[in-house]
Amino acid sequence: MSRFRRSVAIDLGTASVLVFVNNKGIVLNEPSVIAVDVLSDEILAVGSDAKKLIGRASGNVACITPMKAGVIADFKATERMLDYFLKKSVKKSLFKPDLLICVPARSTQVEKRAVIQAAENAGAHRTYLIEEPLSAALGAGIDITDPKGSMVVDIGGGTCDIAVISMGQIIASRSVDAAGRSFDRIIKDFIRSRYGLLIGDTSAESIKEQASYLTLDDSFEVKGRSITNALPAKVYIPVSEIKDCLRGEIDKIVEGVKKVLEVTPPELASDIFDREIILTGGAAFTIGLKDRIEEKFQIRAKIADSPQECVIKGTAKALNWIDSLDENRNEAIKAKQEENEAFEKLRRR
Repeated sequence: MSRFRRSVAIDLGTASVLVFVNNKGIVLNEPSVIAVDVLSDEILAVGSDAKKLIGRASGNVACITPMKAGVIADFKATERMLDYFLKKSVKKSLFKPDLLICVPARSTQVEKRAVIQAAENAGAHRTYLIEEPLSAALGAGIDITDPKGSMVVDIGGGTCDIAVISMGQIIASRSVDAAGRSFDRIIKDFIRSRYGLLIGDTSAESIKEQASYLTLDDSFEVKGRSITNALPAKVYIPVSEIKDCLRGEIDKIVEGVKKVLEVTPPELASDIFDREIILTGGAAFTIGLKDRIEEKFQIRAKIADSPQECVIKGTAKALNWIDSLDENRNEAIKAKQEENEAFEKLRRR
């Protein structure tokens, strides 16, 4: 790979996109939202500016979240969003950047190919993929080459990836739909049914984040629109009620952890018991999640430092692998060329 070519790591998440540029660090962290004028198909805003328009824009403005459950749901919107973020993160150069993008552990070949195609259309020279649990483990400071087993639970915006890692490989894994966005939906539905108050996605996300930093005895103010008279209203909600309403969704993650442990080899399972379960992802702080995992399995659970950045940090560390991949590829091409030349000489004789 040319030394003039940029190496870029991307965490293409359901809720947000993080971009790491080699020798620069994390240069972008914005919501994965794009606002488009449906009449002219013109891009009005991307990222943070587009998120501000959700629930506030006029009828001809569509705020699209192109990623669902960690995979591409709207190919064209993803391509345009990636193109915008790449241009914002990487200065203009004669050389297109090489990208390393993380994908959910259970992504199909079709879903992986869609990510590669979108990246290439957005201006990538070559695109590589890495599984999210491996990236999360690297970013959390776990030595993935260690023969002892480690369990990572990466709770993102659209999906929760659970994996047992040993010797640089994923031994057992499972993806669960319970994640940040589903927590927000549960909170919205609860406040509507319990208090007769309609709130938006952004407000639900803010409530989830506030609850994680308060005690169960606290309460906080929630503003929205009343169902009864359609007028603006506000209520005060105890933090304990938010914890209780999320219990069922959190139990889906707990059940996913149980399924992975059931198929984990006994020796690795004992390693996990001696160590701890590492929680990563933006929704790792969700109230009741860590305590519920510890209560169910009697295994210590630890929230990684800066859990929302674990995946991008791990993907950034894996950028060093691109050089070795290119060297192996070049050696394979060279060997094939020599083989073809030898065959051609024999044919001419």
